[in-house]
Amino acid sequence: METTTTRQELFIKMVIDEWNKQNNNFNKLLSSLADGQLSKEIAPGKNTGIYLVGHLVAISDAMLPLLGFGEKLFPQLENVFIKNPDKSGLEKPSVAELKEYLQAVNTKLSDHIQSTAPGEWFKRHMAVTEEDFAKEPHRNKLNIIINRSNHMSYHLGQLILLK
Repeated sequence: METTTTRQELFIKMVIDEWNKQNNNFNKLLSSLADGQLSKEIAPGKNTGIYLVGHLVAISDAMLPLLGFGEKLFPQLENVFIKNPDKSGLEKPSVAELKEYLQAVNTKLSDHIQSTAPGEWFKRHMAVTEEDFAKEPHRNKLNIIINRSNHMSYHLGQLILLK
């Protein structure tokens, strides 16, 4: 018979494996797209590939403080890729820079994810107060990984249109 700890560890493994799968899919797709392809809109009047790449890097970077893993590595990305739309006129980093940022963010996230004890995943994330967490315990760190995996999958579906 399984213990609660074993079930928790299994559930955590399933979530982290999905996060890793989405990251691997993103990196694989990104390496298959040329800069010219990424400069195109995914559909007429929609976001460009470079904007979506920057957005995903910025969202992953924002996970660091949200999960209690430290400060953002590239806080300048938030204004360009989260707070403002693609056609804002703000200067964007190059594809090469975004790829470097992605590597740095993924390395730091991966290091912290691998070293996080199972019980820590079910504690509150940093955007929820202790009081709110007591009422809504699903607002935990593991739920951030689930949410961000789904978010990445959604945008991967858009980016594939550039192939």
